[in-house]
Amino acid sequence: MFADRRDAGRRLAARLQHLQKPDLIVLGIPRGGAIVAAEVAAFLDAPLDVIVPRKIGAPFNPEMAVGAVAPDGTVFYDETLIRDTGIERQGLERQVARELREIRRRLSLYRGDRPGPESRGHTVILADDGIATGYTVQAALRSLRRQQPFRLVLAVPVAPPDVISRLQPEADEIVCVFAPSDFYAVGQFYGDFRQTSDQEVIDALAYNHVIHKGQS
Repeated sequence: MFADRRDAGRRLAARLQHLQKPDLIVLGIPRGGAIVAAEVAAFLDAPLDVIVPRKIGAPFNPEMAVGAVAPDGTVFYDETLIRDTGIERQGLERQVARELREIRRRLSLYRGDRPGPESRGHTVILADDGIATGYTVQAALRSLRRQQPFRLVLAVPVAPPDVISRLQPEADEIVCVFAPSDFYAVGQFYGDFRQTSDQEVIDALAYNHVIHKGQS
């Protein structure tokens, strides 16, 4: 479906032209989502930044996500999964604390000394390279909603229809290029889905910052 993340970002951006306005901010979810977001920001001539949500793993299997946490401490849990697996919420607090430390480390790495964007009163596009469970996206959307943006838009190249439906109440608008029913993993819809490096995220943010600093 998509050659790579840059191709996905350009094709996604073409569906977001109606949002091009002076108050627009584009946020990517690193790592891969930041590359998609960079293409969207370039197309719409908008400032680019990142939001770093992290999944919360089950105590008995850290690879099995049971929720996610956003930088401001906003936590989303899959209550049904937690109940069905018998996990106690109190037992997840240490995991949340660890992920918040990792979030702070990554934000410092990606932004350096630059402050985060002010979302209040702005139109905010949250972009990722695709959605599987949707936990990290859901935590990010709830965190951004608390900042009182004028309009909150979720934009992704690909996601399963049931997850899109679950996320509908979290955003004012969802733009998804492709929502296949036979969804197994985000990577199946990319020709090149190699892992994005931290340096690629840093470079994308720095390039966008230079462009928009020069315009101000």
